[in-house]
Amino acid sequence: MKKSNKVTFLTQAAVIAAIYVVLTIIFAPFSFGEVQVRISEALTVLPFFTPAAIPGLFVGCIIANLFGGAIPADIVFGSIATLLGALGTYALRKKSRFLAPLPPIIANTLIVPFVLYYGYGVNLPIPFMMLTVGIGEVLSCGVIGLVLQSALKNYSHVIFRDTVKA
Repeated sequence: MKKSNKVTFLTQAAVIAAIYVVLTIIFAPFSFGEVQVRISEALTVLPFFTPAAIPGLFVGCIIANLFGGAIPADIVFGSIATLLGALGTYALRKKSRFLAPLPPIIANTLIVPFVLYYGYGVNLPIPFMMLTVGIGEVLSCGVIGLVLQSALKNYSHVIFRDTVKA
C-alpha cells in the first residue's frame, strides 16, 4: 500500500471510529442494556465498502464503551463482537449486499447476552436477552444499516477512494 493510501486508510478508520463514538454517546439511552438499539451499529455495513472500517469500528466500540461507563468485560467482549461482525461483513462483501448486516447481528446476538448476564448480573434468561439484543441488532444493522448502505452505494467510489478493496 502506498504512503498516501495508508494515510487515507488511517483517516477513514479514525473518522469511522469517531462517528461510532458520537452516535453511541448521543443515543446512549438506547445504546446500552439488555434491550438496546445501538444506532452506531448501523456503521457495521461499512466494511462492505472499505477495509478501513474494520479497525475503525473496533476502536470506535472500545472508546464508546469506555465513555459509556461499560465494565471491562463489556469493553473487551462487546468490542470483539463488533470486530467479528466487521470482519464477517468484509468477508461477505463480494456476495449479496443484503448479507452485509448478518455477521454483526449474529456476533452481537451470541456474545452480548453473556456479557449482560455474567458481567452486569442481569437476571434474565440468556435466550431472552439473545432475542432482545438480536431484535435491536436487526433494527440497527439490518434496517438502518441497509438504508445507510443504499445511500452510500452510489458515492462509495468518492467517499472510500484510495483504500484497498482486495
